[in-house]
Amino acid sequence: MRLEDQRESDNIEDRRGEGGRSGFGIGRGVGVGTLLVVLAASYFLGIDPSVMLSLFTGGGPPVSQSTQAQRSAPDDAMGTFISKVLADTEDTWREIFQQSGRQYRDPKLVLFTGATPTACGTGQTATGPFYCPLDQTIYIDLAFYQELRERFQVRGDFAQAYVIAHEVGHHVQNLLGIMDEVQAARSRSSEAQANAMSVRLELQADCLAGVWASHADRTRNILETGDIEEGLTAASAIGDDRVQQQMQGYIVPDSFTHGSSAQRVTWFRRGIESGDIRQCNTFETRPH
Repeated sequence: MRLEDQRESDNIEDRRGEGGRSGFGIGRGVGVGTLLVVLAASYFLGIDPSVMLSLFTGGGPPVSQSTQAQRSAPDDAMGTFISKVLADTEDTWREIFQQSGRQYRDPKLVLFTGATPTACGTGQTATGPFYCPLDQTIYIDLAFYQELRERFQVRGDFAQAYVIAHEVGHHVQNLLGIMDEVQAARSRSSEAQANAMSVRLELQADCLAGVWASHADRTRNILETGDIEEGLTAASAIGDDRVQQQMQGYIVPDSFTHGSSAQRVTWFRRGIESGDIRQCNTFETRPH
C-alpha cells in the first residue's frame, strides 16, 4: 500500500503495555452457575462470552476522559500504519456520506494488549478485533495480526488494512441505523434466523471494506500490485468454515456468524469492484 504521504488519524489511542488479563478467566468471585448463565446468554443472544462475563462481574466501565488524556498516540511502525489506514477510512467515508447529504462521525480506535475496558464490557485478545457501538470505538490487539500470519498464513499490509476497514464498516452500519434494525430483528427471531442475520451483517461489513478500498484507490492511488489479492486471501482465510475446520476439524454451517470463505470473498470483491454502497445490501440479496 502507498501510505507514505498520508496523514495520521487523531482518533487513535494506544493502551498497549497497560496490562490486563487475557483469556476468559473466572476470577473476581465468578461461580460455575454464573459462568453457565453467561455461556447460555451469549449463545442465544449472539454476544461474545467475554463481554457477557464482564457485564455479569461489573467489569468494563467506559474509560474516563482524564484517563484518555493521559494516553498517547502510537509512535511505532505498526501503530503509525494503522493510524494512516484509519485516517484514510475517515477521508473516504466523509466523502461518501457527504455525497448522500449525511455527516460522517469518525470512530475511535484503541490498540491494547491482553484486555481493556470498553463500553461493551471487557475487550480481550481472544475476541479478536471488534467494534463497540456503545462508544463507537474499534478495539484491536495487534497479536491478532501475528495469528493471521502464523495460523492462517495471511501476510501483507493490505490484509491488515482490510481488518481495520471491516470494523470501520460496522461503524458505518451503526451510523446508518442498520445495526439497531438487525439487533431488533434478531431479538424477535429463532436462533437460526438470528445467526443468519449476523452473517449478513458481517458480509455487509466486508462489502463496505471493499467500497472503502475502491474509493481510496480511485482518489488517492493507495493500492499496489497484489494488494487486492492479499485482502481476498484474508477474507477467505477467516471465513467461518475455514476457521471451524481448523479449530475443531468439522464445519457447522448453522453456527456461522461471519459467513463462509466464499461468501466473504464474494462480498469484499463486490465492494471493491462496484465502489457503490448500494451494492452492499446483503439483507435483500442471497449471500451466496
